[in-house]
Amino acid sequence: MSVEKPKKNIEDTFLSRHIVDGIIESVAMKEVMLDRTMSRYILKSMMSGFLLAIVTVFMLAMKTQMAGALPGVINLMGAIAFSIALVLIVLTHSELLTSNFMFLTIGMYYRTITIAKSMWLFIICFLGNILGAFALFILLYFTKVMTPEMITALTATVDAKTIEPTWINILVKAIFANFFINIGIYVSLMFKEGLTKTFFIAIGVIIFVFMAYEHVVYNAGLFVGMLFYNFDAISWVGVLKNITFAFIGNYIGGGLMIGLLYAYLNGTPNQN
Repeated sequence: MSVEKPKKNIEDTFLSRHIVDGIIESVAMKEVMLDRTMSRYILKSMMSGFLLAIVTVFMLAMKTQMAGALPGVINLMGAIAFSIALVLIVLTHSELLTSNFMFLTIGMYYRTITIAKSMWLFIICFLGNILGAFALFILLYFTKVMTPEMITALTATVDAKTIEPTWINILVKAIFANFFINIGIYVSLMFKEGLTKTFFIAIGVIIFVFMAYEHVVYNAGLFVGMLFYNFDAISWVGVLKNITFAFIGNYIGGGLMIGLLYAYLNGTPNQN
């Protein structure tokens, strides 16, 4: 006896189309906020930078106070601690440049937003993220939270990101960083339950931090910290090298390898 072949069409292969539709709506809201209430958009961007910076300080404190423990354990604990930042950013709907790489690339693919407007949003979001780091370190400067050991750890981290690596090293590590971050965010959008979303968001961050990949906003926060605590030790050429290639690599990893890929796998612009 022959079995009737199931009837399927192309639309049946769009297995995460509902996620893409939600991202498209989010992109439209981002554009409205940018056009009509930029001050609020900047504040949401600043909150992301503030959260990343304050958790960076937490991670520095953890690593210095755990000095003497196994390096792998210290790095893992620091990575878990840092994942808190992205979880808070996503769940509070704050604006982070690196997640916007995925969102806006999907929006550009489906012609929800123009390339020019996306570039403008990237710039404003990044500036807001940096201002958030400034706000944190301005407040922190009036305290004794940053110990000499933490400043030494901060300087060593910045040197490892600016002086030691080549541009191709930064670029590839930046691709990996935002690939893991955005695949975690994309998967988290499949769920409504908070703990499940938190788990998948955190996983991507833990991998990128533990492996010391390059995240342009995190790095910018480190550089802002150096302005306050060890200005003379900054290599400005190295900072420019890192920001430039981390930015490009993060866009490739999150915007193209996740955003563009899953936009394509879930339809075409004229099907939207």
